[in-house]
Amino acid sequence: MYHLNSMKIYYKFIILSMVIIFIFMGFYHEIPPLQIRSNWDIIAPFFYPPDEYHEKYGQYRSPLIFYDGRVVTTEEDWEKRRNEISIQWHKMMGEWPPLLKNPKIDILDEKKRENFMQYRISFFWTPNEKTEGYLLIPDKNDYKKPAVITVYYEPETAIGMGQPDRDFAYQLTKRGFVTLSIGTTKATENKTYAIYHPNINQATVQPLSMLAYAAANAWYVLASFSEVDSTRIGIVGHSFGGKWAMFASCLFENFACAVWSDPGIVFDESRSDINYWEPWYLGYHPPPWRIRGIITQNNPAKGLYPDLVNKGYDLHELHSLMAPRPFLVSGGSEDTPVRWKVLNHTIAVNKILNYDNRVAMTNRPDHSPNAESNKQIYSFFEYFLMEEK
Repeated sequence: MYHLNSMKIYYKFIILSMVIIFIFMGFYHEIPPLQIRSNWDIIAPFFYPPDEYHEKYGQYRSPLIFYDGRVVTTEEDWEKRRNEISIQWHKMMGEWPPLLKNPKIDILDEKKRENFMQYRISFFWTPNEKTEGYLLIPDKNDYKKPAVITVYYEPETAIGMGQPDRDFAYQLTKRGFVTLSIGTTKATENKTYAIYHPNINQATVQPLSMLAYAAANAWYVLASFSEVDSTRIGIVGHSFGGKWAMFASCLFENFACAVWSDPGIVFDESRSDINYWEPWYLGYHPPPWRIRGIITQNNPAKGLYPDLVNKGYDLHELHSLMAPRPFLVSGGSEDTPVRWKVLNHTIAVNKILNYDNRVAMTNRPDHSPNAESNKQIYSFFEYFLMEEK
């Protein structure tokens, strides 16, 4: 009798153990192996630079120093300095038109996809120019959801109709986010890429800043939907879209957090893909444009860009405007670990504000996103926009 009872207990123990093992192996497939770990466990290591770059700041002028030489030592000082940086960069790049805070949105068509609805919509993203994008809304609408805007050359790639591993909107929507995918389709077809205000022959705002302005107006579009929690809207983009997402999130503080995928986060004239000097970014000049490519004596940069460089400005000043909002640099060939020298400046700003774990960078060998870097991106958004803090 004792032997039988012992055997029963033994077999129950074996069965229970197997159930637990199967669950943690992702037996039911809804939980991929990486997601067994918490989102914080996945992203936590990326908020710390390697030892060789710890508190290394390079030759960049500290954003904690006012333009007149005074040093920021308090939170109150930083608010004044932050305002100074914002005013100066808008002055240099050109002032935005008024934001379009009450958007009129036209739904052009709709379709059911998997566990969400897809709407093709139209709205004004500048005072005189409409765009089309895709709004993806998960099926369960019983509470306000976090949301993410995705930006790229065209809006189809992000919803899963383009290159693999760039379908940010599609993947985030399946995870419970409302998403809005936008892009510069017509300008990309014309190889002018950006937005020119009031027109391409006499733009008064640098095109990359106008892209940021358009994304800010898209924020108001997304925030207008009842399914969206407007306090939890992020932005993400890759390459061209990474530059766009970076400028949008830095210049428009309503974005709660951001991911910039390998945009080249500072000026670097040795890298052809970090081409802020081109006329569709920060080097606008009236057509005919310079020949595309690296700056040379026979093909110099024009417009604002060379003036920025000559006066010692760099993009780390814009990064600092994110503080204390969190951001992730999903780095590839253009944003390697040496970029921590740049990011350390924003970490220093966050220390003044008594915030930790607000600046992160992951690294991969290639420029293109991959499955691992994307899982890190999605965990970042899930942690900062979806989880209770």
